[in-house]
This record gives sequence, structure tokens and C-alpha cells, in this order.
Amino acid sequence: MSRIGKELIVMPAGVSAKFENGTLTVTGPKGSLTQEVDSVIKVNIDGQNLSLEIAKETPESNAKHGLYRALAHNMVVGVHDGFSKSLQISGVGYKASVSGNKLVMNLGFSHNVEVEVPSDIKVTCPSATDITVSGIDKQKVGQFASKIRDIRPVEPYHGYGVKYADEVVIRKVGKTAGKGKK
Repeated sequence: MSRIGKELIVMPAGVSAKFENGTLTVTGPKGSLTQEVDSVIKVNIDGQNLSLEIAKETPESNAKHGLYRALAHNMVVGVHDGFSKSLQISGVGYKASVSGNKLVMNLGFSHNVEVEVPSDIKVTCPSATDITVSGIDKQKVGQFASKIRDIRPVEPYHGYGVKYADEVVIRKVGKTAGKGKK
């Protein structure tokens, strides 16, 4: 049995779960999420407790046990609290703003970069150099934040670009050849 899969998921007040026809649906104050569950995993819902167990022993059932328990836990946390990722922009003249359902960024290209924001994700810009991506689905929030970061990753010499707020960028030393050496 998977160590992660054995753990019990306690759903907070206001969160409910339903499992039928191989689909787990979790509903809470922020919305509803669904997840297909493989037939080797059995989902048990007992009041406010959600547990998963292996229904059929296969070579990969142990890994799937932990996987689906982690996915179910992320669904419970997402519909109750939500997830968010913070990004920071650094560079001369680099900035971001939200207009309508588009994130508009000036990242040193000859044109502004416009990124369409999905309907189930909320993007805010508390300042011109900070971006916050939030939503109830952990995978979608992380994927969209990664998509923004990939537009202009941080370069190691000056630190210009888009990075996660908690990301550590290891800076490189520039060239020293030709600076007064003989």
C-alpha cells in the first residue's frame, strides 16, 4: 500500500464529495471539480472523510493509489481555499497589466505580449511588476503560471525576465577579458 494513499482526507465544512461511475466530484464554496478514477482504486466517502483503497492488485496499483489520493486532496483544498502562484517581473521597462480577460505584458520585445486568461483562472496585478494567478484547479494554475514564465525566462547575467516569487536565480559573473588586462 502507498504511504500517501493510506492517509485519510478530512473534508472541511461546506465541502462534499460524490463518487459514481468512476468519477469523483468534489463541491465546495469556490466551485466544483471532477476527476476520473481508475478502476483499480476504490473511493470510500464516510460523512466528511474521504479515503481511497486498492480494489484490484496490479503492478502499478500502488502508484495509482498515491496518485489519486493526492489528486483528491488537491481537489478538496482547491474548492475550499483555492490555489495561487505569484510571479515577479524584473527588467528596465518591464511591466504587466490586466485588461479584460487578457494579460498584457511589456517584456522588452518590439511588441506587447498579450496572453488570453482562461475563464476558470483569475489573474491580478497588484503592482506593475507582480502577477498573481489563482484558481481552484492546482494543475491549471501551475500550467498557466508556467506559460507566463516561459514567455521571458530569467537570464542569469542581469536577472531580467519573469520568475516565480519564491524562485532563486543563480547569477553568473560576466566576462572579464579586455577590461584593462595586459
